[in-house]
Amino acid sequence: MRAPRLADITAVSAHSHAWAQVRRWANATLPRAEFVSATSNAAAAVTLADASRPAASLGFEAALAPPGTGAALGLTVLADRVADNTNAATRFVKVGRPQPAGEPTGADKTTLVVHLPGDDAGALLRMLEQFAVRGVNLSRIESRPIGDRPGEYSFSIDALGHVAEARVAEALVGLKRTCPVVRFLGSYPAADRAVTPVEVDNTDEAFTRAHSWVQSLL
Repeated sequence: MRAPRLADITAVSAHSHAWAQVRRWANATLPRAEFVSATSNAAAAVTLADASRPAASLGFEAALAPPGTGAALGLTVLADRVADNTNAATRFVKVGRPQPAGEPTGADKTTLVVHLPGDDAGALLRMLEQFAVRGVNLSRIESRPIGDRPGEYSFSIDALGHVAEARVAEALVGLKRTCPVVRFLGSYPAADRAVTPVEVDNTDEAFTRAHSWVQSLL
């Protein structure tokens, strides 16, 4: 069967997030094409390559797929580098059964889910202060409304550091004291392996000296 030309495409299958990342290119290049949702980009390409299914029954003539997928499946690549943002990246999360956190590497992240202590002025500030006063930087913070409690929010947070580090552990203690829900989802090596800078007054040694001083007062 002859491969279609770009001008012939009337429907493209892809994951919804991938389609959003090529929307400007699609509007300019395939203005008549409809989007057909797929569970993943790879699944769309596999379906397109399935010779046992009549092409007319698929409902689409093309699929978005990761680089190399089309060639591996015997498909014709009609266009590549179609992302609107060439620097766009997709984050994947590996979820496993609860287990002890591994050893800190110096280039780690800790992921948490935290509920604000209340719906009042300063509630978010009080939560963020637990990180700020201990020198824990946040690389991601996303809010979601709590379904049955209007005006109250749950935050998904990535903090730069490991729970075995004193500054991160102390921040978790502060959160546990002041927030109604704190869920620890894990500490793990950061994908970019970038070493987290730690100011001298927030090192483990600094916390140890401060705790020893307090103990000496008792």
